[in-house]
Amino acid sequence: MSALSADASLDALLNRVENRYNRAKTLQVLFSQRYLRPGVGQKIESGTLDLRKPGRMRWDYRKPAGKLAVSDGKFLYLYDPEQNQARRWKMQDTEDLRAPLAFLLGKLHFQKEFKNIQGRPDGAGTRITAEPQNDNLPYSAVEFVVTPEGRIEEVKVTSFDRSVQDYTFADEKMDPPLSDRLFQFQLPPGAQLTEGGQ
Repeated sequence: MSALSADASLDALLNRVENRYNRAKTLQVLFSQRYLRPGVGQKIESGTLDLRKPGRMRWDYRKPAGKLAVSDGKFLYLYDPEQNQARRWKMQDTEDLRAPLAFLLGKLHFQKEFKNIQGRPDGAGTRITAEPQNDNLPYSAVEFVVTPEGRIEEVKVTSFDRSVQDYTFADEKMDPPLSDRLFQFQLPPGAQLTEGGQ
């Protein structure tokens, strides 16, 4: 395949991904999340992710049970059941690497969000590698594995300290009915709430 036809093929795939997610008002997927930090090792967590435009998401963890991350579009709340403590960040201030996935909640546009976009075969799908256009973001590279029809199966986020968060998605449901209450964080009984910068 020539470079020109490869570029055209990648552009067509990116358009399919954009069309798929830009049409959706809500989205629900099962996720598995792998953290890998140099010198520390890895941690694997899993659960259900609900997304709703504009800018809302909810990560309900089954492993570890009770862990919760909720964004109402303005703030991101992260609840740790072991410490019975929640932290809150303004979405634009968070260094939490769940935040890069929030672009799925806006108008997804690869050329606007990313630079140095490349694609290569990965099983039956395509692995798309890219760098953020904005140098002020807390990550240096993103990879997506997408199916030929444009469904995102994996997102891998690499930060500047070489730590990696790798998300795999399954059982995607487009436009399920999701209540507003899902995206309103309720502080559990006895829990403390602190600001993320403290």
